[in-house]
Amino acid sequence: MLEVRQLAKSFGTRVAVDGIGFTAAPGQMLGLLGPNGAGKSTIVNIIAGVLAPDAGDVLIHGEPVGADGSATKQLVGFVPQDLALYDELSALDNLRLFGSLYGLAGSTLEERATEALAVARLAERGRDRVGSFSGGMKRRLNIAAGLLHRPRLLLLDEPTVGVDPQSRNAIFDALRELKARGLTLVYTTHYMEEAQRLCDRIVVIDQGRVLADDTLDGLLALLPAEHAAAVVPQSPRATLEAVFLELTGRSLRDT
Repeated sequence: MLEVRQLAKSFGTRVAVDGIGFTAAPGQMLGLLGPNGAGKSTIVNIIAGVLAPDAGDVLIHGEPVGADGSATKQLVGFVPQDLALYDELSALDNLRLFGSLYGLAGSTLEERATEALAVARLAERGRDRVGSFSGGMKRRLNIAAGLLHRPRLLLLDEPTVGVDPQSRNAIFDALRELKARGLTLVYTTHYMEEAQRLCDRIVVIDQGRVLADDTLDGLLALLPAEHAAAVVPQSPRATLEAVFLELTGRSLRDT
């Protein structure tokens, strides 16, 4: 479904993405893990077509992601880290607005909006003003907005930042449902337990480069159990956190 080839992107003298490559199959959730400033958001913005790479290619079903409105780009849904919602509108009116940007109208738009609200576990709150929603509800509505055009690839950039445990679990349930339908999901997160719980394959990046790309079991095998306690002292066995710290280091990242 998704093939990323040798992506490169710089902002002035700062190299954000440096020769990144990976693939994701239909019905697979791929996790992108990395410290602050590792290049995760830049990568998903390039895949979504929001940013143009300096070099490299993004292929969907073997076809390059084109300009706005291209058939290939229409296969991609994007859930950005920042909430893209209008508080003064209802949940349904938000979705109607975003759906119209995809060229949806009439009964098709109403059907898609209702469907997306159901996936986001917001079916009973569609007519409520978004300004009255909790942070978790807004995060779920943000996901619903990315589903209106029925994409085959969904990009999620830190979709659970600042949400309560109940909303996190609702988001997880929705993502499992989408994956069961055959969607490919690319999921960036700082939370090791989320990647460990959700992702079929995990790509660890740092300083714009891939450090590891494997299943959870494959990553855990990188770190012998006897070494795990030295990396994460409270852990008697290898964990994704221990592998992550071993690969990226323990120094603080304040960028």
